[in-house]
Amino acid sequence: MVEAEHLSARGCWTVFTNFLCSRKGTLLCAEMILCLVILIWFSLSTPAYSSLSVVEMILAEIFFVIYMCDLASKIQYWSWIDFFRTLIAATLYLITSIVVLVEGGNRSIIIAGVLGLIAVFLFGYDAFITYPSR
Repeated sequence: MVEAEHLSARGCWTVFTNFLCSRKGTLLCAEMILCLVILIWFSLSTPAYSSLSVVEMILAEIFFVIYMCDLASKIQYWSWIDFFRTLIAATLYLITSIVVLVEGGNRSIIIAGVLGLIAVFLFGYDAFITYPSR
């Protein structure tokens, strides 16, 4: 019983590290980390814009688990779902970042706006590589 639990934990860790080394796993991990950093910078200045980072970070975590468990291959239109998630995230980050940078303010909100523009490129690249070819 103990050996079976130990082997399954080792297998889970192997699946996690193997997926993390893939291009999609690296992108999703980068999205989670960038959303967390943007959330921290927005929280330092004004919490009004932080909901976008929270939602996108949670969605990236959910999609990370779905891809890691290979559930994406069992869902029929999964590539379209992931494409629209990243496209919407890039669009919302672009709008939010432009609004934040035009408003100006203290240093932390400007840093969050610039990081939001970096997130636009990250989510845009993710949308580009997940666009269904069919």
